[in-house]
Amino acid sequence: MRALLCKQWGPPESLVVEQLPTPEPGAGEVLVAVHAAAVNFPDSLIIEKKYQLQPELPFSPGGELAGTVAQIGANVENFAPGDRVIAFTGYGAFAEQAVVSAQQMIPMPDGLDFQTASAFVMTYGTSYHALADRAALAEGETLLVLGASGGVGLAAIEIGKALGATVIAAASTDDKLAVCKEHGADTLINYQDNDLREAIREHTGNQGVDVVFDPVGGDMTEAALRSCAWRGRLLVIGFAAGDIPKPPLNLALLKGASIIGVFWGSYVAREPGNNASDLKALFGMLAKGQLRPHIAGTYPLERGGEAITALTARKVSGKLVITPQE
Repeated sequence: MRALLCKQWGPPESLVVEQLPTPEPGAGEVLVAVHAAAVNFPDSLIIEKKYQLQPELPFSPGGELAGTVAQIGANVENFAPGDRVIAFTGYGAFAEQAVVSAQQMIPMPDGLDFQTASAFVMTYGTSYHALADRAALAEGETLLVLGASGGVGLAAIEIGKALGATVIAAASTDDKLAVCKEHGADTLINYQDNDLREAIREHTGNQGVDVVFDPVGGDMTEAALRSCAWRGRLLVIGFAAGDIPKPPLNLALLKGASIIGVFWGSYVAREPGNNASDLKALFGMLAKGQLRPHIAGTYPLERGGEAITALTARKVSGKLVITPQE
């Protein structure tokens, strides 16, 4: 089988495609033929040894895939060859085939294509856990989404609207904001051309926002925290800007505000029952048309490094997907 390999720690352009023996699933494991694998921000960190998960070299990045079961190992009872599945690997998904623990797989809903399925659960699961669980976003509240045109950003817009919030989308270009508008954002802020705090003050009548969804970090975090209303909640999703911010904690004190960490991967491992309930709710929203995953582009395995580079450069709106079988 072919696999996109990280053979030395480094940038995406150092990745190479090589032929490897087809792996054999062990007890409790499944061999999956990978039809689509979504590109996520941790993929750029893991290959540069900047992520909390550090596999032994060489390895294939990619933590989220959709495909068909090719072979099952011993003691696997819930899946059979030919089943369409979504799987979470941590790494290893950017290959024609991948071995996955059966506990890290879920059946793929009927009517869903492989590309959408591969790009749905991690992104929407993170955003739903953040907004519905950690922030308890309520109907009638105002939600500010930073980096709103990215995968989790667009998911947050759609979920925020489904939960009854007014959504302010903030992004760096008008083209990105146009995508946010298509996905339901009520108000748009170009934070390259406008002062973020002033724009929020204008759009909220000086009331501030109830919840901030922040996958960006950097200078944006403090500006957003200063724009929170009384009892506001700032959700720490990630640091796409590259810098981990250090906001003055007196802001949280003065506003009675909360700074809330969101780590979906750990949530899935620690609270699988709650995550299963989340996924049931999300697939219900998807079936109703409330969620519309945006696939910005697909890449063959040989161009997987380009896909990671495009994502980290924040040049795309929505999700990028690698298609190993093409």
